[in-house]
Amino acid sequence: MDILGKRKIWYIISSILIGIGLVFLLINGLNLGIDFLGGTIMEFSVEENVGTEDVRAVLQQIGIAEDATIQETDQDGLRGIMIRGQALDSDQILAVEQAINDEFENVEMLRTDMVGPTIGQELRINALLAMLVASIAIVAYISFRFEFRFAAVSIITLMHDVLITIGIFAMLGREVNTPFVAALLTIVGYSINDTIVIFDRIRENMKLMHKVPFIEQANTAVVDTLPRSINTSITTLVAILAIYFFGGASLQTFMLALFIGMFSGTYSSVFIASPLLVTWQNRISK
Repeated sequence: MDILGKRKIWYIISSILIGIGLVFLLINGLNLGIDFLGGTIMEFSVEENVGTEDVRAVLQQIGIAEDATIQETDQDGLRGIMIRGQALDSDQILAVEQAINDEFENVEMLRTDMVGPTIGQELRINALLAMLVASIAIVAYISFRFEFRFAAVSIITLMHDVLITIGIFAMLGREVNTPFVAALLTIVGYSINDTIVIFDRIRENMKLMHKVPFIEQANTAVVDTLPRSINTSITTLVAILAIYFFGGASLQTFMLALFIGMFSGTYSSVFIASPLLVTWQNRISK
């Protein structure tokens, strides 16, 4: 299997996926949840004949419709209306609940979440710091264990996985919240683990096969570890899908991000990390 000989194909596939994601990210942006923006989210289960404009009309009566975003939801076949807006106090929340119950039949409050804008800003900063610290630690460890070029390629590979995950969430318009950040950090750990396994085999081949070109050393390492990578990934992805479909709505954002990121991480460990090492080596040799 000449996987690394076809590395330009893998580069093109990844570039297209990342490019599409970036376009959606620039056009639509991320659907940041209340964790990052601050404010109040209220979600109600409603009947089929209740629409977003009907709910907005009710909110106008009590004077909080101006800054509110209202959208329909559908979780596990349960139709709902989500109201997201400025921070409300307990009296205002009770007023909204009472007004909606008075206007519509068979309405049930599903959840109410409140986060102050200061906490939202702190969460954004902490999320970026967590990613930065993780990246620095990875570079330091791999540089010590292998070589700097291995560390640099690892960071590029992790950026590939994170960008694809964020891009797909921008395409889908799914809410980005703190579980999403936790999923990104989990993806980073999973992806780097798979990449290090391949890098370790490449390092062994550099000693055992020192008379053959580097591309053959790396390709042999990738082919030798491919069954392990595929079997491990399939087992993990099946478990993630099971939790996504049967674990409840509160886990779906986390599990969806994990599924996308781990699928991308398996792909990048095999088809991006090692090819980048070969490209790097070819540039040095010239």
